[in-house]
Amino acid sequence: MTTRRLTALSPEQAPGRAGELLTDIVERHGSAGEMVSTMAHSPALLDGYLSLSRAMKRVKIPRPLSEKLSLAVQEWIGCGTCREAHRAAGRAAGLSEVDIELALQGTSIDPREAALIGLAVRVLAEPGALSDEDVAEVRGHGWSDRVIAEVVGVVALNLLTGAFNLLAGIQPEGED
Repeated sequence: MTTRRLTALSPEQAPGRAGELLTDIVERHGSAGEMVSTMAHSPALLDGYLSLSRAMKRVKIPRPLSEKLSLAVQEWIGCGTCREAHRAAGRAAGLSEVDIELALQGTSIDPREAALIGLAVRVLAEPGALSDEDVAEVRGHGWSDRVIAEVVGVVALNLLTGAFNLLAGIQPEGED
């Protein structure tokens, strides 16, 4: 059982710019969510997370495939909160349960997608071991340099959220 290590903050409790950011989110969406409210302990972290999150919504990677990348990375990181969020987002993006289970195993039925998912896991787990041949293999599956570069952004965003949730002790609902 993981205990909550960092507490969520209200906009009034959040220091400086974080309070402004939380106020804006709550006004637009009704709430900020546990992770965002907890990130508000650090104005720099919250601002950086929100900026990266917005930027990664503009990637060329199709949404269903982006969710597969996120599922594979979160399975490796071990963040149950993020894994469950990406399961739901994957379903909403049209992924089947088979697609989700394969992504959690770091692969896909589609060899082209499997190559990109495999790259994402390697970017997370062993970036120093990536070679010219690894990049050439992904290019050989028809992926552009833009998409290859954007994989790093998807991985970075998932590492940020997964690591933060694990450090803060934020768990999926229903787990104590």
